[in-house]
Amino acid sequence: MSNLFLNTYLKIRELLSREEGQDLVEYALLITLIALAVVGGVNHVASAINNTFSKISTTLS
Repeated sequence: MSNLFLNTYLKIRELLSREEGQDLVEYALLITLIALAVVGGVNHVASAINNTFSKISTTLS
């Protein structure tokens, strides 16, 4: 019974000490930050385009 606990403990310890999943988390955070920046930028650009079309519409009418 204690051998089973020892093997389980060693497997858990090995999984926690591996760094392969750390890269994946870092890339996911980086992609999330880039996506947030793009969304913020798109809102600003959309607002500027809307203002430009409003000015053109006002000038034409």
